[in-house]
Amino acid sequence: MHTDALSKLIELREKGRAEQDQALLAEVRAHLLQLLSEYPDAAEIHYQTGIAHDNSGLGREAIPYYEHALELGLSGPDLERCLMGLGSTYRYWGFYDKAVETLRRGRAEFPENRAIQVFLAMSLYNSRQYKESVELLITNLMETTTDEKLQYFKRGILAYNEDLDERAE
Repeated sequence: MHTDALSKLIELREKGRAEQDQALLAEVRAHLLQLLSEYPDAAEIHYQTGIAHDNSGLGREAIPYYEHALELGLSGPDLERCLMGLGSTYRYWGFYDKAVETLRRGRAEFPENRAIQVFLAMSLYNSRQYKESVELLITNLMETTTDEKLQYFKRGILAYNEDLDERAE
């Protein structure tokens, strides 16, 4: 079964990523592509092939693998990470509308994932949707910070965050 081989390749990919070992990552990519030729409809293999390309600094080449994994019905934690990886990769390569769309889906399906929300905020900024970008960043900051001074002003900051353009007349 391909799951044993895939598990070993994931371990090697993680090792290659951690050590920034480009030779190991190239070897993993080659094995994943071979596995993909044997199991072309396996969403998880497409997803892992995308990650291996991303980990190797080949983000643009990762995009079709991520997209195909989504088309094939990737689910669970892999879906969560795929949406984040694809969205952030779209953003990096200047595909801002696709990044926003992908990351909005990620936020809707995984609302507890702060990383997706921050990547969405960055993509919104790149899309010139500054107000929503700042609102999302402030909300995430205020919901996660333990900074005493920010906590002291939390109610006021969140109230102003609802309408950043509000000012005294």
